[in-house]
Amino acid sequence: MSSLSQFAPAKLNLFLAVTGRRADGFHDLVSLVAPLTFGDTLRAEPAAGLSLSCAEPGIPVDATNLVLKAASAYAEAATAGGEEGAGAKFFLEKRIPTGAGLGGGSSDAVAALRLLNRFAGTARALDEAELARVAAQVGSDCPLFLHDGPVVMRGRGERVTALPAAAASRLRGRRVLVLKPGFGIPTPWAFGRLAAVAPAGYLPAAEAEARLAAWVDDAAAPLENLLFNNMEAPAFAKFLALPVLLEQLRAKFGLAARMSGSGSACFALVGEGTDVAPILAAIREAWGPSAFAIEARLA
Repeated sequence: MSSLSQFAPAKLNLFLAVTGRRADGFHDLVSLVAPLTFGDTLRAEPAAGLSLSCAEPGIPVDATNLVLKAASAYAEAATAGGEEGAGAKFFLEKRIPTGAGLGGGSSDAVAALRLLNRFAGTARALDEAELARVAAQVGSDCPLFLHDGPVVMRGRGERVTALPAAAASRLRGRRVLVLKPGFGIPTPWAFGRLAAVAPAGYLPAAEAEARLAAWVDDAAAPLENLLFNNMEAPAFAKFLALPVLLEQLRAKFGLAARMSGSGSACFALVGEGTDVAPILAAIREAWGPSAFAIEARLA
């Protein structure tokens, strides 16, 4: 079989409520997540073992990369099912910045699962339930990327349900700017800072579910009314460049702007007729030439 490629979309947490810390050390959350039309591309060709290459500097290509972790987990699951685990040589075209809260590593991992399943063929491929189990084993964010549209994540992220069709249609195609400063925010640090101010930093699960349900049920409610992220507080307290710019985008351009996930990437909803050139100029003026900024759409 010749090489295959798989798109690995970035994601945005449009609504993220961390509701508390679990006994196992993970956090429970309720989050509405949408994939983007922007992302990485993972290519693969059959091989005797597992390997990864990437031209982007600083991207690990050893067993610490989630692509290879996912591939190893897939091979283990296939072997347990009585099949021989498939090998592959992976080539990652990396566009999603790291340390951003955009889910790049998790999306790449699921792309690897998809490619290996395509190599396996219909008769030997894992079914969707098995893929979901393997994805959850690799990382909390991974299962959401098995869905092609907006989803709601619960638990530590492993419980994923598709957003109702009517609500999803209100998201798809929305124009967004995705922006990130030259620094990242380690996810463990962000959750640790949130836990340090518990319970004040958490949003009770009942309130989170009520907010989300109210938006889903109100067909006239704009997406701007839903945006929320209680991971912003610990990030903004340390990294002042984030709230300063987001407030500028709101005040000067009238944009709804928030942080995605645990940061440091942020996003702003943009109207169809809006000229983004002055907005991009303001972002680079505030954050310098190392700032990352692209235009995309919710998928």
